[in-house]
Amino acid sequence: MLSKEYHVVRGPEGYLPPAAASMGVVLPDKGSALVEGCVVQTDAAMELIADKILSAKNPVFFPGPLVLWAWKDGIAEKAKAIKEMAEAAEAKLIPMPDYRPKYPMINPAIEINPNHPNLTIWHNKIDVCVFIGVHCHYANVALKMIRGGTECYTIALCAEAGHEDAMISLRDVRLEDLQKMTQIIKRRKGEGK
Repeated sequence: MLSKEYHVVRGPEGYLPPAAASMGVVLPDKGSALVEGCVVQTDAAMELIADKILSAKNPVFFPGPLVLWAWKDGIAEKAKAIKEMAEAAEAKLIPMPDYRPKYPMINPAIEINPNHPNLTIWHNKIDVCVFIGVHCHYANVALKMIRGGTECYTIALCAEAGHEDAMISLRDVRLEDLQKMTQIIKRRKGEGK
């Protein structure tokens, strides 16, 4: 029987960290989110995300191809909202424009390689990262690799069901949610958090 006490926390957890799902972590229902493997209300998770980003020394947003390319209506607006959120948090943006292997040619100062995300995390000394617009199967692998080999705190803002291998994961993230997160960040920043 799997332990319900498993928490998805900062690594390094080792060369082969267990998949959070194999340790009993389940994806949240609509209206809920995950914080370190525990189901919480979405609003509480948003407040915690703002605190984590604002208290980080070097927070970085990693937008993926689902928000970098205008492949359907509404994506350009979502990309603009992500940029506004990163600016409000005074965070950097490092894109993940595609998933083709680039190692050893990757320049980790300007792009993340999903096949070796730890290189970009280490090179930039990132302590909090936010994945958004990354296809779920790639995000899960990259989040597990980051947890396994770095001390970076991972956050996933997912348009689908969420990511159990992120330390905080929101599900069903739409444009309105990004705008709400930006307002929370601005409010928390004004409170001196």
